[in-house]
Amino acid sequence: MGLLKAGFGALGGALGDAWREYFYCESIDQNVMAVKADKRVGGRSSNKKGTDNIISNGSIIAVNEGQCMIIVDQGKVVDLCAEAGEFVYDHSTEPSMFYGGFGKGLKETFSSIGKRFTMGGEPGKDQRVYYFNTKELIGNKYGTPNPVPFRVVDTRVGLDVDISIKCFGEYSIRITDPILFYTNVCGNVSEAYTRDTLDSQLKTELLTALQPAFARMSEMGIRYSAIPGHTVELADALNEVLSAKWTKLRGISIVSFGVSSIKASEEDEQMIKELQRNAAFRDPTMAAAHLVGAQASAMQSAAKNEGAGPVMGFMGMGMAQNAASGNIQNLYAAGAAQQQQQQQSVPGQAANIGWTCSCGHAGNTGKFCAECGKPLPTPTEGWTCACGAVNQGKFCAECGKPKPAGAPLYKCDKCGWEPSDPRNPPKFCPECGDVFDENDAK
Repeated sequence: MGLLKAGFGALGGALGDAWREYFYCESIDQNVMAVKADKRVGGRSSNKKGTDNIISNGSIIAVNEGQCMIIVDQGKVVDLCAEAGEFVYDHSTEPSMFYGGFGKGLKETFSSIGKRFTMGGEPGKDQRVYYFNTKELIGNKYGTPNPVPFRVVDTRVGLDVDISIKCFGEYSIRITDPILFYTNVCGNVSEAYTRDTLDSQLKTELLTALQPAFARMSEMGIRYSAIPGHTVELADALNEVLSAKWTKLRGISIVSFGVSSIKASEEDEQMIKELQRNAAFRDPTMAAAHLVGAQASAMQSAAKNEGAGPVMGFMGMGMAQNAASGNIQNLYAAGAAQQQQQQQSVPGQAANIGWTCSCGHAGNTGKFCAECGKPLPTPTEGWTCACGAVNQGKFCAECGKPKPAGAPLYKCDKCGWEPSDPRNPPKFCPECGDVFDENDAK
């Protein structure tokens, strides 16, 4: 009886699976990342006794926009289609009498009956179709429960401090490698794999990656208050940090990263403001102006000293004025000397106005850098514009005037001095003071 039952089961199962199937997937919800395909069996269909997880040769699989389909045969991915349209699976190990020729299909069906008989009437194989949501999955919220370190660098004022910030917002992801996602994440799901299953792990790894991502942004000179305007750079930095875990391990990439709120503690913000204000006082003129304001405030306070009387008030005003007048005069003198030096400097002569070394140290006045000792760079040959700028191209980089073409060559007819650009001499000879005119043309 057992052999007879196995024979009838093998025959009925093979004939039931000999029909071509049609697989499809309805619109995938935003919370679904992967889902098993449905086999369409309507009221008029005669294919109602087919075995589950069997795909006959020649079966049709419909793929919609924003979807990717894979076929898994015996636990191994054997085919993939990410292009919208109709996909015909013509490499199945399960034969069909209605595809590839009736005679050939009938012969292969009887061969399948024999194999099923040895398995007790069962097909002895498992074939499945899975759809993956390749659209952008938005609305993934994140937030830092604890402050995240952020380095604030401002080369203009020499600021380099570490602070702590809190960040909140949303990010979106996309499945970029469905095979890798199936292999390492979802596997043979019976119905659907939703993103809430993976959401907690992704958020933890994202918040961990924020620290090196913020470090990269601080190296770029982006301040923490300006991060909402640089979300593209932040998404690139996060993808770079998370590529080993998300892209290479799970086949997921960050598409966009939005920051809705980012704020440092009040103590850190107050510290940054004070450091920036103190750095501004490096300018002697600004420091003197600040002292003048402080002196005026002190004089007003001294004049309001009603308890000591008007005489003591005027004495307090005099003491406040005398205490700071010397420092204020020295600061204004230093600022005036600095401005005069800049005004008297000759354009093109870096030694007079100070030159910036390749190490970043600015304000060098000698032939060597005061920070690293590198020599003053040799001026590059070129032509000198009427505005005094030395250029290499066809137009002046300072005023936009074109390079003189066909102009005569000049040489001082008094002392023989030749300008660096003989076609564009200065108005006066720097050696003897003679005026350059047509007599100096070669």
